[in-house]
Amino acid sequence: MDITASMRVFVTVVEAGGFSAAAIRLGMSRAMVSKHVARLEDHLGARLLNRTTRRLSLTESGAGFHERSAQILADIAEAEAIAGGAAVQPRGLLRITLPLSYGLHRLGPVIAEYAQRHPQVKLDLSLSDRRVDLVEEGFDLAVRVGRLPESGLIARKLGAERSIVVASPAYLEQHGVPLTPAELSRHVCLGYSLARSGEEWRLQGPEGLVQVRCSGPIKADNGDILRLAALHGAGLIFQPDFIVGDDVRAGKLVRVLPDHASEELGVYAVYPSRKHVSAKVRSFIDFLTRQWHGEGAAPPASAAKKLPVMEKI
Repeated sequence: MDITASMRVFVTVVEAGGFSAAAIRLGMSRAMVSKHVARLEDHLGARLLNRTTRRLSLTESGAGFHERSAQILADIAEAEAIAGGAAVQPRGLLRITLPLSYGLHRLGPVIAEYAQRHPQVKLDLSLSDRRVDLVEEGFDLAVRVGRLPESGLIARKLGAERSIVVASPAYLEQHGVPLTPAELSRHVCLGYSLARSGEEWRLQGPEGLVQVRCSGPIKADNGDILRLAALHGAGLIFQPDFIVGDDVRAGKLVRVLPDHASEELGVYAVYPSRKHVSAKVRSFIDFLTRQWHGEGAAPPASAAKKLPVMEKI
């Protein structure tokens, strides 16, 4: 049997909502459509569709097979277009992993725009601060913030962020405003437990790089919960502009030590291979690049102005 042809028929049946509608789309008889699906089920040894006189539904096996089949067919269509020299339209499932807070604050406001521009791409976003293995876990692309470990992956720099020290007006009124980095050690500092430097805050200022040991009663592996604690007067936090910037501009949080910020935190699009980058991955990277360099939402004031570069990590 031609497994690819039967997969195409099966996917069309699911998308059309029935055998008759699929037969019309494919230009074949209803009986032939049914035969393709039956042969596919025999080949796989699993029922793919629940059939009744009134409706058609996917089984659990059918749902998984449909998703993979649709992706395989999209990849085949893209390969054929590339071989034929035609312009390739982004299509298929695009799995992306990115940090939770970055996804909420930077990608969340613009993701609908990408979906509208590329209606044939189905996005599957995984927001997590866990460092995932792209190849092992089947992701097409990652957005990562900060220093990148050596991994053999390809990275394209999109821009940069910096962390700043902030606190609520109420906290500063009660405890005073630190005027030098050294004074931070005498304040209540809320820690980010995933920071490479642990309880040390690394501040870049006029005097160069300063490292201050800061501690307090709360630490967390997510910057947004630290932001909420700071808004309620719990202490100082050292977090990126994309988490605290709006609150600073609104006066809900106050930046202290305004001449000091973290070292540059690079923002990168990371993907497995420089060769044969799919149209869907390329389109998303280009979209993110445009967001950083003049189109869409303005980047933070501390963002790097350099054009994006590609490097192997």
